[in-house]
Amino acid sequence: MADKPQNWVLMVTAQSPTNIAVIKYWGKRDETLILPVNDSISVTLDPKHLCTTTTVAVSPSFDRDRMWLNGKEISLSGGRYQNCLREIRGRASSVEDDEKGIRIQKQDWEKLHVHIASYNNFPTAAGLASSAAGFACLVFALAKLMNVKEDQGKLSAIARQGSGSACRSLYGGFVKWVMGNVENGSDSIAIQLASETHWDDLVIIIAVVSSLQKETSSTSGMRESVETSALLNYRSKEVVPKRILQMEEAIRTHDFPSFARLTCADSNQFHAVCLDTCPPIFYMNDTSHRIINYMEKWNRFEEKPQVAYTFDAGPNAVLIARNRKVASLLLQRLLFYFPPLPDTDMDSYVLGDKSILKDAGVEAMKDVEALPSPPELMNNVPSKRHAGDVSYFICTRPGRGPILLADESQALLHPKTGLPK
Repeated sequence: MADKPQNWVLMVTAQSPTNIAVIKYWGKRDETLILPVNDSISVTLDPKHLCTTTTVAVSPSFDRDRMWLNGKEISLSGGRYQNCLREIRGRASSVEDDEKGIRIQKQDWEKLHVHIASYNNFPTAAGLASSAAGFACLVFALAKLMNVKEDQGKLSAIARQGSGSACRSLYGGFVKWVMGNVENGSDSIAIQLASETHWDDLVIIIAVVSSLQKETSSTSGMRESVETSALLNYRSKEVVPKRILQMEEAIRTHDFPSFARLTCADSNQFHAVCLDTCPPIFYMNDTSHRIINYMEKWNRFEEKPQVAYTFDAGPNAVLIARNRKVASLLLQRLLFYFPPLPDTDMDSYVLGDKSILKDAGVEAMKDVEALPSPPELMNNVPSKRHAGDVSYFICTRPGRGPILLADESQALLHPKTGLPK
C-alpha cells in the first residue's frame, strides 16, 4: 500500500437501473448460489426514473466493512452480501492512483475494509425490483473500485448471488437470464438480447399501488412454491422454454401483439403459481385486479393489444404501451379510473417523464375531472372512480445499464472520512 500516512480514502460511485421481467423468474434449484428453475427475460428501465446509486470506498483507516441503505446502517453479515464481497475481492487487481499517492497490491484487498452507501430513488421491497438494482450496483461499483477485469457476463453471475434478478440489471435494454446447467452456476449468467434503442417506441407506466414492504418476501415465497406447487414444476419444464423462444422472436421483430400476449400470460401464470402454493401467496390486491380488467377491456375493444401488463411480487402494475401516442391514451385512462385525491399536486402524482402528462392534455386536477369515460366502457360506466387507490404513477421507458458517476458531488460518502454525507 501507499508509503504516505494511511488516511487516504479511495471511492467509486455508480448508478444501476432496475428491471421488470416479462418472462418471470420464480423458483430456485439452488438456494445458496441462486440458480433458477427456468430462463427469464426482462426490460431494463430508464435509470433517470428508477435506479440505485451506490458509493463504495476503501481506506486503511476503516476497521470493518459497513453499509448504509437509504441513510440507515444495515448489517453486512448476511450470506448474500458476503458472497458478493468475497467473489469481487477474489478477482481484484492492483490499483494505482498517482494523484493521491495510493498503491494497492492485489493481495492487499483481502485485508482492506470497505464502506458502502446505497440509495434507491423508488420504494424498497415493494415489488419494484429494488434488490435487483441494489446488488447490480454494488457488484458493478466494487468491481470498478477493485479493478476487476471480468466482463459484464461474469459480473452478472456474481450479482446473481446477491439477488437473482440483479444479474439482468448489469445490461440495458432487453436481457435474458440463462438458467444454465453447471452445478457451480458458472453458466447461469445474463446476456443482452437487444439494446435500449432497439425498440424505443415502447413507453412504460408503473402504477404504484402500494409502496409498503410486502408480507411474503420473494425468497420465502419462491421456496414455498418450489416445495408445494405442482403448477410451478409444469410451468418451468413445459411452458417457459417455449415462451422464451417466442418472446425472443417478438423482441427481435418488434411484434407488439405477441410481446403483449406473452407478457400478460406469463404474469398471470406467475400469480397463479403463487395461488397454487401452500399456503397461497397473495401479491396482488383489488386495485391490481381492476387494472388488469381495464387493460383487458381496452385491448379487446381495439381488437389488438395496445398495452401489456405485468406484476412482479407485489401489487404494483407495470404497463407497457406500444408507442407514445398509446401511452398518452393509457395515462388518460389510468387518471380517469384512479384519480388523485383532492388537493393532490399533479407533479407528485405523475413522476418520471412528465411530458407524457402533457401529451395526455392533463396539467391540473380540473383536467383529470374533465376526462371523458373511455369508449370501451360504452354504457357500462363504473359507479365510482377509485380516487386514492393508486399512490402515484411513474412514466419511463427502456433504459441503459450501469454507469460510473464521475461527479464527486453525487457520491453518497464523504471523500475525506468515507462516512455518509
